[in-house]
Amino acid sequence: MFYLFFTTVFTEMALILALLFESPLRKLLILGLDKLKQGRGPLVAKSVGATVLVVLSSAVYNVVEIHKRSRESGALNPTEEVLMADLLLEASLMGFSLFLAVMMDRLHSYTKRKQILEEVINPNKQHNQ
Repeated sequence: MFYLFFTTVFTEMALILALLFESPLRKLLILGLDKLKQGRGPLVAKSVGATVLVVLSSAVYNVVEIHKRSRESGALNPTEEVLMADLLLEASLMGFSLFLAVMMDRLHSYTKRKQILEEVINPNKQHNQ
């Protein structure tokens, strides 16, 4: 499961970098994101985001429970240490993935608005090319 989250995080970071800099890939990416935001795309994205948020809250709850047990007993056994480290890594990757998804959505929105404003301000530039 970690491989999936690492792949998701690195893909989202690459997409954000592609949105930040002017390139032909940026235009293609904006067109693709526009297509994804039509139809049932937003509904699917929200349901996947909600599912990840529920799993994230479950992982955080389990970490808190393990921490409570360790405070009561005074020590953490090796099994619980590994389980806690595993849950912390999973929760941090899920949280970072959700944050990057929101950041990518906002960046797409701002980039789209910027393109529309540039077309309105400089209509002659489009005709000359």
